[in-house]
Amino acid sequence: MAANNYYHDPYTRNDYNNTAYSNDWRADSSSRPQLSTSPFDDRQYGYSRNPSQSSDGVHQYPSNPFDERNTIPLDRRQKKHDSTASVAPILEPPPHDDPFVRDAKSGRSRRRDRWFKGKVTYVCFVLTFVQLIVFIAELIKNGILTKTPIEIHPSFNPMIGPSPYLLINMGARYVPCMHNMPNVQNASLEIMWPCPNATATTGDSVSCTLSDLCGFSGVPNPRAGGNVMDSPAPNQWWRFIVPIFLHAGIIHIGFNLLLQMTLGRDVEQLIGSVRFALVYFAAGIFGFVLGGNFAATGIASCGCSGSLFGILAITLLDLLYTWSERKSPIKDLLFIVLDVCIAFVLGLLPGLDNFSHIGGFCMGLVLGICILRSPTTIARRTSLHNPSYSGVTSRHATADADEGLRGFIKQPLQFFQDRRGVWWAWWAVRAFCLIGALVGFILLLKNFYVWRTGCGWCKYLSCLPIKTGGTDWCNVGNLDFTPTSTGNGTSRRDLFGMGLDGVGRML
Repeated sequence: MAANNYYHDPYTRNDYNNTAYSNDWRADSSSRPQLSTSPFDDRQYGYSRNPSQSSDGVHQYPSNPFDERNTIPLDRRQKKHDSTASVAPILEPPPHDDPFVRDAKSGRSRRRDRWFKGKVTYVCFVLTFVQLIVFIAELIKNGILTKTPIEIHPSFNPMIGPSPYLLINMGARYVPCMHNMPNVQNASLEIMWPCPNATATTGDSVSCTLSDLCGFSGVPNPRAGGNVMDSPAPNQWWRFIVPIFLHAGIIHIGFNLLLQMTLGRDVEQLIGSVRFALVYFAAGIFGFVLGGNFAATGIASCGCSGSLFGILAITLLDLLYTWSERKSPIKDLLFIVLDVCIAFVLGLLPGLDNFSHIGGFCMGLVLGICILRSPTTIARRTSLHNPSYSGVTSRHATADADEGLRGFIKQPLQFFQDRRGVWWAWWAVRAFCLIGALVGFILLLKNFYVWRTGCGWCKYLSCLPIKTGGTDWCNVGNLDFTPTSTGNGTSRRDLFGMGLDGVGRML
């Protein structure tokens, strides 16, 4: 070693063994200076330059204190591994605290800070904040109109929230406020509607017009003896969008926001804020459009459940795309299936809109196929470069930077080089899904406003064929106008006799 060559014995060097020096020193050995012991002298450590030879002829060197193999490791970081799914095991600090670092945070503090680390999910935070503010406004307005923040008269709201008539007045999806309807615009008698401040089934609580119930700028009121083609017609189209921010009660908003701030936050970190917002609103709007076509006509539907079903569909796609990289993919799949089944079963209860759940989930699947990166098995090129899967292009990615939108913009020709046939087929499927989603959305809107074609068996996707007390669950929520003898020739819409009608959807 360098230390052995540098810290040498001064009396054994060749330049001191020449004739001029050797005779004088040998002549008077008593005058030879005695050197003090040096800590850098190898002789103090019993180290010999001459290796010993073993019986098998192999030279064996004694232990060298300056050998790197005898050093004490100072870096306690974990060794790298071959995982391609996450870098957390490499970067994660040791579970125990370092006694030599006095200002080091404890492991519990580091774990607590992880919730606020990583990419900031702006869309989830903004949506949650707005929905909370809107729900507080619902309770305040219901308290002003009915003297209580939650509905207790004429019936109790099981979601612990405002009355359904207040939700209609604040923008819930309610079909009579959106287009002409049979038995409404062509009714032979004048129809009286419940008021937003209704607390009884008779009297002034049910003496409002349709325009009073719908609120905002109002809608044209139907006239007795009119026609279903009367113009202008009610056209509050924004009721397909606004209900995403409304909720029927504390239980409703509690379940939705819990899922939104856990599952939704993870999905936004996976696909990015722009794509997350696209899936969130597209799934929610499509769910309300599908429910407007096939759900019961008297249901006031609201909530972000359809949007969250679209996010749940993205989670399912990501699981299928990374199936071989998951530690327990079957367990993850069972959790997703369980969540979907529970929500669909709850949607079969009377007066609830399960079509919004179904529509949101279907739109989430279709958009997920379009916007998520292709699976690794499909994106593999014929060349040696095989990109690893990620939900979208990562700003830290280097090896697969040419696989996303940025790579296509920078090098459009290289983006299509060395592609296999399955990749082209998969892109054809993605294009078909995108076109199918647009065409389906347009057809549903056309059917809602123009054709108004119903589906006889579709109602069983949102109800169970059960009769209790002479009431068919599948008829709960449908508008049914029956003339009553009130002395003034009017008929009255009985919203109060429909059980959970108007309460909305819950997750």
